[in-house]
Amino acid sequence: MKILIADDHSVVRKGLRLILMEEYPHAQIDEVPDAVDLLRKVSKETYTVIISDITMPGRSGVEIIKEVREYAPKTPILVLSVHAAEEYAVRAIKAGASGYLTKDSAPDELVKAVEYILRGKRYITPEIAELLADSYGDNFDKAAHESLSDREFEVMKLIASGKSISDMAEMLSLSVNTISTYRARILDKMHMHSNTEIIKYAIEHKLV
Repeated sequence: MKILIADDHSVVRKGLRLILMEEYPHAQIDEVPDAVDLLRKVSKETYTVIISDITMPGRSGVEIIKEVREYAPKTPILVLSVHAAEEYAVRAIKAGASGYLTKDSAPDELVKAVEYILRGKRYITPEIAELLADSYGDNFDKAAHESLSDREFEVMKLIASGKSISDMAEMLSLSVNTISTYRARILDKMHMHSNTEIIKYAIEHKLV
């Protein structure tokens, strides 16, 4: 068994390694600290399972999952994130993730989740199942941010966290003009007029 752990925090990587080694003592476990190294690894090697954060230097959001899927279409990906399920879980699953765990639940559920996805199943908690059902249903009371594309949602969260356009451009490896275009789309789709409204909305919906 070959396991790849991707997370920009070394403490998290070491903790995950200890949990996995206890259950899979003969597994080869590799670690990478960012999205660039993650993509480099999966382009050269084949893994049994990939455990990855989705907010790391080099790439951000569910774009990471989509890019990993291009190199490893059949390898199950377990997303392990500090973000609550309502923020990224549905987008991650739709992008190709086999499961989604928050980091605070990882010590208790990590091995169970890995076992599920190794059997070809998706590890979906009741909370995520409900979110998925809502996302496919005729729910006319959906929150405004659910109309955003994955990239727009990522930019919206960065705006809400106070990042400047130039900061966002650097973080997402995009041009300033492209970020400005995304911002305009976000304001239009969410029927807003300023960053202040975005920040207020994100706080009210616990997106930051």
